[in-house]
Amino acid sequence: MRFIPPVAAALLCQTLLASPLLAEGRSIIVLDASGSMWGQIDGRAKLEIAREALGSVLTGLDPATEIGLMAYGHREKGSCEDIELVVPPAAGTAQAITDAANAMKFLGKTPLSESVRRAAAELKSTEAKATVILITDGIETCEADPCALGAELEASGVDFTAHVVGFGLTEEEGKAVACLAENTGGKYIQASDAGQLVEALKTTVVVAEPEPAPEPTPVPQPAALEKNFDPVILLAEGQLEPADEIVDDAYVVLRLIGADGSLSDETISVYGRQTELVPPGTYRMVTELNDAKAEQDVTITADALAQPEIVLNAGVLNLKLYAFEGGEIETDAFWEVRGPDDVSESGYGQTLHVFPAGEYSFLASFGAAKVEETITFEAGQQIDKDVIIGTGLAVVEAFYAEGVQVEGGDHFVEIFEAKKDLEGNRKSVGYAYGAGAQFDLPGGDYVAVVTLGAASVEAPFTAKVGERVDIVAMLNAGVAAISFGDANTFLEVFNAKKDINGNRTAVNYGYGPLWQSTYAAGDYVAVVDFAGTKTETPFTVKAGERLELTITQP
Repeated sequence: MRFIPPVAAALLCQTLLASPLLAEGRSIIVLDASGSMWGQIDGRAKLEIAREALGSVLTGLDPATEIGLMAYGHREKGSCEDIELVVPPAAGTAQAITDAANAMKFLGKTPLSESVRRAAAELKSTEAKATVILITDGIETCEADPCALGAELEASGVDFTAHVVGFGLTEEEGKAVACLAENTGGKYIQASDAGQLVEALKTTVVVAEPEPAPEPTPVPQPAALEKNFDPVILLAEGQLEPADEIVDDAYVVLRLIGADGSLSDETISVYGRQTELVPPGTYRMVTELNDAKAEQDVTITADALAQPEIVLNAGVLNLKLYAFEGGEIETDAFWEVRGPDDVSESGYGQTLHVFPAGEYSFLASFGAAKVEETITFEAGQQIDKDVIIGTGLAVVEAFYAEGVQVEGGDHFVEIFEAKKDLEGNRKSVGYAYGAGAQFDLPGGDYVAVVTLGAASVEAPFTAKVGERVDIVAMLNAGVAAISFGDANTFLEVFNAKKDINGNRTAVNYGYGPLWQSTYAAGDYVAVVDFAGTKTETPFTVKAGERLELTITQP
């Protein structure tokens, strides 16, 4: 358990007072909130370590320092545009940045180059010196070149510096982002654990130190044991302490109980398995380990080792999620556990988490597949749970005609269950846009419906767990580009063939001077309204071909 003795605490306090954190000019911290931050270091998620380190460093920030927070990958998965200036740079924003980081989701990709570019643009609003501090646990995943960006920013002539903190990167990955810092005269610092991350943040955020404060008045230390507090954390009474990877997440908070029964505002925090030196007295002790919590009183003396047993009455979930049997852990698979007293936890891929004893609902999902069940945690029990969600991969490609593929992201792809209900409707299970649309699906029969402009096609297929199926959706369609009138001129396109009542079916409509759309191969009529004068122009669309048609006012 870790505790800072009174003298050391006083010295640390004086040190912080003597050396407040002063950022150089206006600054923006760029925080990696991609899904990879759920990865673990020493049994803890990197995002938890980053939040804790960021809060620790910002606590001592000079209130006059102008600093902001930009994040990427925190709102949606798979997007290279998910970048947001969460807290604009201003004085007194330390708490706002800490709160924003603590509330942030970690979901998406790593557009670190574009994020730094936007941060630099935000800081160009004044001629003062500007600094960007990038915290990332991954390399660029959005087809950008960090090295080229660093050179570009340095060549812009703005008094700008970028520092890069590589959190948990390999040596090779570090080289891929270090140039961003080096090309702007900044620092690249490798951090492999919580302590190194705190020191890296201090190095990049702290740039100046004021005059040293007077030496603190020495505080007498109790002449007794070197360590007198060693709490024993148990999941159930009569058991041994659980493994380090579980107990290391625990922390104990002590508050001295006064003679009148009141609790001191000052607290002592002790972490993990460490033993510490605590001033003698009777304390209210609150212990938390993930969602489990216990409260009790303990008396600590100077001449005896206090080893209070803390019984959490809790169990452990050791969870791993897989898309299919024999696959790797699926880091994009989602899990959620809900239970008594509003306990609600969620994450991706895997977890080792402590829950109070009781009955909980469990959900695991990936793509359109999900597993739901009830889990009962018993005190002292560890549930080792490998969940096979059971999905295959379906990839849909659309074609105008044989050999003419639809590219880009304009077409809409929706997946339905093949089986219809009593009313003849199919259930939708997912949708996406553009070429190479991918769907993680449970095994079964489906129909892919592809729509582009006025053309649509259904492509039935079967998904198999653990396998990939490639679906070809042949639209049998072409493109018609019609030039006519101006922006106020109205056009409507009809099927050329009339029904039994002499009416044509409307296909789509638009306004000039150019209307372009995709149509199924066949004959059509374009009806243009030139300020009350209507013209009818027949045209034919051929599969895989483009038709350019000009309609002039009579």
